[in-house]
Amino acid sequence: MSNRSKAFHCNVFILNCYDRAMKKIAVLTGAGISTSAGIPDFRGPDGVWTQHPDQMSVYNIDRFMGNKEDREYSWRWQKESPVWNAQPGAAHRALVDLEKAGMLTLLATQNFDALHEKAGNSSDVIVNLHGTIGTSHCMRCGKEYKTADIMEHLDETPDPRCTRMIPANGDIKERPCNGILKTDVVYFGEALPDGAMEKSMRLATRADEFWVIGSTLEVFPAASLVPIAAQAGVPITIMNMGHTPYDSLATRLISEPIQTALPALVADTIAGR
Repeated sequence: MSNRSKAFHCNVFILNCYDRAMKKIAVLTGAGISTSAGIPDFRGPDGVWTQHPDQMSVYNIDRFMGNKEDREYSWRWQKESPVWNAQPGAAHRALVDLEKAGMLTLLATQNFDALHEKAGNSSDVIVNLHGTIGTSHCMRCGKEYKTADIMEHLDETPDPRCTRMIPANGDIKERPCNGILKTDVVYFGEALPDGAMEKSMRLATRADEFWVIGSTLEVFPAASLVPIAAQAGVPITIMNMGHTPYDSLATRLISEPIQTALPALVADTIAGR
């Protein structure tokens, strides 16, 4: 074998060893990662629903589907909420760096603010356990809409309806669907997106580390990812400003501000420290 061929095979061997040594990190994010982006949490001591429990009705599927006034209020509340206009912060961008380094295999999020998408994480790793405000669908025919387009015309159309034209069928002429539009946030009374928990469990149990970032771990089934990963022998990191019910399962607890602590953790992980 020539020296050139030996060098080539040596380089391939080194790259393969590097790939095998690369840590696989699975992440679950909660409201705490977005508070620094100006979005208040929902269930904390000063959370939106703690202070104003009546506003939980904004995301009640029965009231949304059954009453025009409730539907209009829900749309208006969502447009005026900080969730809609928020921009990703340093913590969100750190997870983009982790993905670019080839180490992020799962980004399961309880948040529906679409900030992980805005920051630049890919759909390959993101699992929106509670849906997303970024897209909407017709509840009759299933047509997808960009929520931004709906919000742009909400003043003129406070109860948005589907504009998809239904093809003519016999004596029935072509007509608009006119179905109710709803954001792809999972409302109370709705099931989680198909396959979301199954994919999250599979990737969490196959990871080298499982990080929980800014979640109180009080909402199920998302919180169950921690004991499932722990039972599989995956080391758990919990980064949260308050205690969680699963702190005892963590091999590392971090209670520093997430907007600084997460970028530091990501940088150290990429550097192999």
